[in-house]
Order: sequence, then structure tokens, then C-alpha cells
Amino acid sequence: MSCLILIGMMGAGKTTVGRELARRRQVRFADCDHELIARTGVSIPIIFDLEGEAGFRRREARMLDELTAETDIVIATGGGVVLSAANRALLARRGVVIYLDVPPHLLWERTRYDRNRPLLQVADPRARIAELHSQRDPLYREIADIVIDGGRGGFVSMANQIEKALSGIEKKIPCTP
Repeated sequence: MSCLILIGMMGAGKTTVGRELARRRQVRFADCDHELIARTGVSIPIIFDLEGEAGFRRREARMLDELTAETDIVIATGGGVVLSAANRALLARRGVVIYLDVPPHLLWERTRYDRNRPLLQVADPRARIAELHSQRDPLYREIADIVIDGGRGGFVSMANQIEKALSGIEKKIPCTP
């Protein structure tokens, strides 16, 4: 079994789909953000407040390195993990990368009431989502082994699409440090 790594924007469904894939495959599931919260004992917004986005990204990169060193795991990353070239290289090298591609209007619907999204605490969060999507989409595509249309159907449908795509690819490598 390889390391499956879910990437995509906030609200794309990485955690929900990841849990379903891990359940189906009977492997460990890890959400990078949740692991950071458990380790630090504080929320992501507090990390942003205390250390800024740069401090959060450093913590995120260390967590990503640690999690992708495991085998038999499904990992849900944070939406901005691809901003770092080093993270993109690590992801591409250590597992099968699955991009959950969800259009900005749906991301807005899914995240509009979530106050735990520091990057959306701006005057126009809808415009911010569109801006982040246009910035990150090419980076997600650059490293994705599989691109899933997350704009149709629910998490079970996305998990089914992933399973079908996985059966058709040869890159089934274990996570390796």
C-alpha cells in the first residue's frame, strides 16, 4: 500500500474523503492541521496570531515531512502546503498525490461560516478564495498524480473516483524518507 496524499483548497473535502479512503483501506488517517493542533495544543488561528503565516508554514512543513515518512497512511494536507517548492518536491517523491479540484464558488459555500480559517478573515472572503484558487491551482496540478473533480457528488463519490483512478496508475510507491 502506498502513501496517499490529498491536496486541494480549504473546503475541498480532503479530511472527509481522506477518512473514508483510510477506512476502506484499513490504514491510518492523518490530517496535517489536526496533527499540528494536537501537538501544539492550540488552534491554527492562534498559531497564525503568534507566529504569522511563515511560522505556521514552517510547522506545517515539519509535520508533512514526518507524516509522509510513514507507510500505509492517507494524509490530508493543508490547502497552502503547495506554496513551498520543497513541500511540492517532498509530496511528489513520497506518495501518490491526489488533487481534489473544487470550484471557488463551492469552496465559498463550504467555508463561509467557518471562523477557523485565518486566510478568510478578510473584508471579502469570497474574492480571497478565488484569488487563492487561481494562485494554487497550477501548483496542485504540477504535482498531482490524480485530479478528482470535487464539484460533483459527495465524499463517497470522490472516494470512489479515487479508488478507480488508483487502480489505473502504476505509481504505487510507499512513503519513503
